[in-house]
Amino acid sequence: MSMVEYSVKERIGRITLNRPEKRNALSPEMVDGLKQTFDRAAKDDQVKVIVLNAMGEAFCAGADLTYLQQLQNFSFEENLADSKQLKELFFNIYTHPKVVIAQVQGHALAGGCGLASICDWVFAVPEAKFGYTEVRIGFIPALVSVFLLRKMGEGAARELLLGGELISADRAQTIGLINRVVSADKLDVEVNDFASRLIASNSADSMKLTKKLIAEVQGMTLTQALQHTAESNAHARGTTDCKRGIEAFLNKEKIIW
Repeated sequence: MSMVEYSVKERIGRITLNRPEKRNALSPEMVDGLKQTFDRAAKDDQVKVIVLNAMGEAFCAGADLTYLQQLQNFSFEENLADSKQLKELFFNIYTHPKVVIAQVQGHALAGGCGLASICDWVFAVPEAKFGYTEVRIGFIPALVSVFLLRKMGEGAARELLLGGELISADRAQTIGLINRVVSADKLDVEVNDFASRLIASNSADSMKLTKKLIAEVQGMTLTQALQHTAESNAHARGTTDCKRGIEAFLNKEKIIW
């Protein structure tokens, strides 16, 4: 059985962590499987929105403990090569051309918390705990810090990354780490309904270009960002989706994307 499962239904692609006996811990094989599956979903014309979910009690417990033991004997070059694999996965999800929703049914810790937090939306059950516990084992939350600073700002990121404490789903929602808290018995339905609304209401091209814009402008100066967004705006106006959308709006017609 694969550590990462992939299925498609009604234009929703589901990528499922399937290592419940290890609390879906991130081994090199799972990271590679996730990279390949997200690449597959990017090319799948039948998929408009992606849901990242997991089997078992935990969403993802972070790095695999057995693999952490092996890392003790790695050279700097080997550790760098290993880190690049996770870097590529996080970058893939953050810049993915399709919207990604994390469906968190259990604890998301360390690298697992990073995996959830770089998604475009995060839905979680009230019982889920979130946290970056790396500093408590002498490690650092290096890769995720880049994305967390963008998402939450320095103050909230410092609290999570330096404190190393676990927080509740309610607290995670309050500080902007996740978007919605939903009871376990309604989680599947809520995520599916939300994904379906995005599919029906929003242009795929517009969501892709907006994600790209969000990723790009934060590293620019004000002048560069305004120039870039003006050019993006002009480009978007010439797309087929924009022309279809404006025509439907002017004619007071409902458009199904």
